[in-house]
Amino acid sequence: MPTYRCRINGRTASIQTWDGNKPLLFALRGLGLHGAKPGCGLGQCGSCTVLVDRQPVRSCVVATSTAAGRSITTIEGLGTPAKPDPLQSAFIAEQAAQCGYCTSGMIVSARALLTETPRPTVDQIKTALAGNLCRCGAYPRILRAVLRASGQPIDK
Repeated sequence: MPTYRCRINGRTASIQTWDGNKPLLFALRGLGLHGAKPGCGLGQCGSCTVLVDRQPVRSCVVATSTAAGRSITTIEGLGTPAKPDPLQSAFIAEQAAQCGYCTSGMIVSARALLTETPRPTVDQIKTALAGNLCRCGAYPRILRAVLRASGQPIDK
């Protein structure tokens, strides 16, 4: 069986699958990483977003074979319950999740933004999160959470 070696959340990992075209989302879930959520299956909703080499990608449309030699970060790799990532803390403080289905994809996409642009404008945040859909409509709280995590003032 083909094996694809990569780094997942800072650890060396091997993904074995007969089908290298299998979506990365399902390979990650097979490894017990359930933070990225299956949504539309078309790369349009963003609930399955993970970072591949620090760039946000929709893992439902990325082939497992593309993970070989790459660094993958899922929501599980950003923080822990004891020491959450500042974005995770900000999402909690701003109550930026209603049903929570989109939350991991939002946080992962926002992490990529804040890594590149530590103090983004509201327009930059909106652009970075444009591919992440929230059916609950928690967008104002999500924007406030990203601003909070960046250390910027929040207009309520």
